[in-house]
Amino acid sequence: MARERREIKRIESAAARQVTFSKRRRGLFKKAEELSVLCDADVALIVFSSTGKLSQFASSSMNEIIDKYNTHSKNLGKAEEPSLDLNLEHSKYANLNEQLVEASLRLRQMRGEELEGLSVEELQQLEKNLETGLHRVLQTKDQQFLEQISDLERKSTQLAEENMQLRNQVSQIPPAGKQAVADTENVIAEDGQSSESVMTALHSGSSQDNDDGSDVSLKLGLPCVAWK
Repeated sequence: MARERREIKRIESAAARQVTFSKRRRGLFKKAEELSVLCDADVALIVFSSTGKLSQFASSSMNEIIDKYNTHSKNLGKAEEPSLDLNLEHSKYANLNEQLVEASLRLRQMRGEELEGLSVEELQQLEKNLETGLHRVLQTKDQQFLEQISDLERKSTQLAEENMQLRNQVSQIPPAGKQAVADTENVIAEDGQSSESVMTALHSGSSQDNDDGSDVSLKLGLPCVAWK
């Protein structure tokens, strides 16, 4: 016949409750001792009755087990609780996230989006901000234009100065024709004859007969030509 399972609830009778406490306490301490022996575990058991009476069991020293428990609880609490630096980082992240959301909303509103929830005063303030921003953009653009114009003027002045220097250098170089004539005169001088003597001889030779012309040609070192 199967044993009837008793419902787990508070026993109303004080006498029956005390008897049950004594029996269950002995059984609990016996199981704790078996656990410590079989598994080589440190077991400490503390029980207070309804009247405040203390009952305890310890597989070794109760104080050593309690100290070990306190140390383990402190280390476990440190591991579970986030550090102060980590909390600060979370706070900074949340603050930056809020700023990002607010800045994104303002940017969309400046683009003309999500304006339905704004009041007249907020719309006027937005309009003023846009006008101020546009004025700054135009001012910055004009400043960049002036800087570019100044840079181009500086480059133009530099190129003009370089051009003037090149012209001065070119004006100091002698012409190529004069140099060629000087070279020709040097060659004729080396042969012992001048251009004037050659031309004089040719003219004089044309007014004489063939024999005289031949003699002149021979004297000048020119080939002999028979005159018709």
